[in-house]
Amino acid sequence: MGLRRKRHEERAGERAGDSAARGASPTGGHAVELRAVQRRYGRGSTAVHALRGIELALPSGTFTAVMGPSGSGKSTFLQCAAGLDRPTAGTVALGGTVITGMSENKLTELRRTRLGFVFQAFNLLPSLTVEQNVLLPMRLAGLRPDRRRAAEVLDRVGLGDKARRRPGELSGGQQQRVALARALVTAPDVIFADEPTGALDTTTAAEVLGLLRTAVDRSGATVVMVTHDPAAAAYADRVLFLADGLLVDHLDGAPADRIAARMRTLTARAPMGAAA
Repeated sequence: MGLRRKRHEERAGERAGDSAARGASPTGGHAVELRAVQRRYGRGSTAVHALRGIELALPSGTFTAVMGPSGSGKSTFLQCAAGLDRPTAGTVALGGTVITGMSENKLTELRRTRLGFVFQAFNLLPSLTVEQNVLLPMRLAGLRPDRRRAAEVLDRVGLGDKARRRPGELSGGQQQRVALARALVTAPDVIFADEPTGALDTTTAAEVLGLLRTAVDRSGATVVMVTHDPAAAAYADRVLFLADGLLVDHLDGAPADRIAARMRTLTARAPMGAAA
C-alpha cells in the first residue's frame, strides 16, 4: 500500500504537468477513459470497423469484464485501451494521461511503468527464474530491481517459496500466478487481462480470478479483463457487452447464469463475419 500511495502521488504530479503541457485538464478518478474511439482496418468498401465509437470511463479501483460474441471487437478494445494499438479516431486516457498521439517510445515507457498485463499464454521467459520474471518490468523500465517487492507480490499470490524455480517446473496455474505477480510488481494504474483463465482448469481459474479480485479489493488495483467465460466475468464489479464494435449493454454484480443468458442473446443477434 505504501508503494501504491507514493506512486499515486508522483503520478498525480506528472499527470497535472502532462495535461498542462497539452492544454487539457486531467481526468480525475478514472483509470481508463475512451472517448468516441473508433478503429478501422483497411479502406473503402472492404474496410472493417472493429470499434465504432466507444464512450467509456472506468473508475479507479474497480474490476471490469468485457464480453461479446466472436468478432465483436473485444481484442481491439483491449489493445486500444492499453495503448497496444492506436485508434483511427477518438482519444484514450489512462490514469488521467491522454495517450492518443504519444510517441511509441513514450507509450512503451508508460506500459512498462504504469500498466500490468496478464495473458492467456502466461508469456514467461523460461530461462529466467520466477523472481527474475517478476522483476522483468522493473528492469525494462530502467528501475533498480526490488527483490523485497518481488518477494511481497509472490507471497501475495501464494508462491513465496518458488522464487528460484524456473517456469517449466511449475503447473499452469502457478505460471499464471507468476504472471499476475509480474503485473502487480510496479503497482500499476491498470492491469489488463486477456483471457487470463483460458488455459486453466476450473479450480485453478477460480484461484487466479480470486487473486485478481483481491488485488482490487485490498490493494486498490484496477482490472480490465476480456473473457468469454461467464463464470470468470462474475468476479467483476461490472460486465460490459460489445457487439459489432459497439458497447450495447452492461450488468453490475451479476451472477454467472445471468451473464451467460445475456451472452446467448447477443450471440444469437451477432452478424456473420464481424471483426475480431
